[in-house]
Amino acid sequence: MRSIAIVLGAAVLLAACGGATTQPSPAPAAPTAAPTTAQPTVAATTAAPAPTPAAKLTFTAALKTENEVPPIANDEKSASGKATFTLDLTRDAAGKITAAKASIDATFGGLPGTALIHIGHLHGPAAAGVNAGVKIPFKADADVPLVLTAGATTFKKADITVEAGLAQEIIDKPGDYYVNFHSRLNAGGVVRGQLVKG
Repeated sequence: MRSIAIVLGAAVLLAACGGATTQPSPAPAAPTAAPTTAQPTVAATTAAPAPTPAAKLTFTAALKTENEVPPIANDEKSASGKATFTLDLTRDAAGKITAAKASIDATFGGLPGTALIHIGHLHGPAAAGVNAGVKIPFKADADVPLVLTAGATTFKKADITVEAGLAQEIIDKPGDYYVNFHSRLNAGGVVRGQLVKG
């Protein structure tokens, strides 16, 4: 009986102290976010559109008798002039020239009243001081010379067909081509000037 009382007393004591010690169960761990890896930022790279190639290009030439090869030394040596040579271009989607037309606008002065300017061309390729063959005829009707007024005259012509490859060569190296007007007295040319872009 006494042992029962001891057992009961021990049970009461344990109950008073909270019973058997149990380890608290761990709280569920909070879910951890997946580690973020920095994504490389790709800069928006939009290629700048290619510039549209010019459809019209203008060149000038200072026409002088001393530019002829050989320089003019006779009665027409005081002649001079200026020419504007223009290319009107047609290009494909890639910018390549597919067709071209030329125009020429020239003025002359300092000519003697007897001068007869009768033909004109674009020659090349040749640097200053070197002669070359005709590439584009401007004025081919040699039997109809330009009319002079007080030693001056003008000449204009448009819509001259130019081969596409030649047009590109002129654009690439205008200084290799020259405007040359010829007179009856100076059949090889009386005033000449190399092309300059602009």
